[in-house]
Amino acid sequence: MQSRLEFILTNSHKAEMIAYLKSNPRDFDEAIKLVLSDKQPYSWRAAWALWSCIHKNDQRIQKHVEKIIDILPIRRDNQLRELLIILQQMEIDESLEGKLFDICVTIWKRIEKQSSVRYHAFKTMIKIAKKHPDLTKEIQLITDSRYMNTLSDGIKRSLIKMM
Repeated sequence: MQSRLEFILTNSHKAEMIAYLKSNPRDFDEAIKLVLSDKQPYSWRAAWALWSCIHKNDQRIQKHVEKIIDILPIRRDNQLRELLIILQQMEIDESLEGKLFDICVTIWKRIEKQSSVRYHAFKTMIKIAKKHPDLTKEIQLITDSRYMNTLSDGIKRSLIKMM
């Protein structure tokens, strides 16, 4: 049986999902459980709504950061993109940055992935590289034409600006 939150996630526009989560804070934990699960379509939609309901380094999410990083390699593109957006809003513990960076490099190199997923993986790599400038050279090595040519001109320009 579908929960009230699951119903909202599949029968509402994003603004209604956000309003529901903000006015029903007790359902926030259920949203996080859905985000961490692979219960589609609820999981990706919960992640999509959640990143609009949290603030920078939200402590309700912070305690789940490691689990989110762990599940990145096994999630489909739509949920993966939303998880990366959530992680971009979080302060990542230094002990997890290397793992997250490596996962994002792997995502970036998979040119068959959706451009938006690769974009957010790249954006996450840049965020980490700002704290660890030695990673910038590694990023430059993986921005050659074989990885860039599959992207739209707009995304390419955005990535170049980030660098």
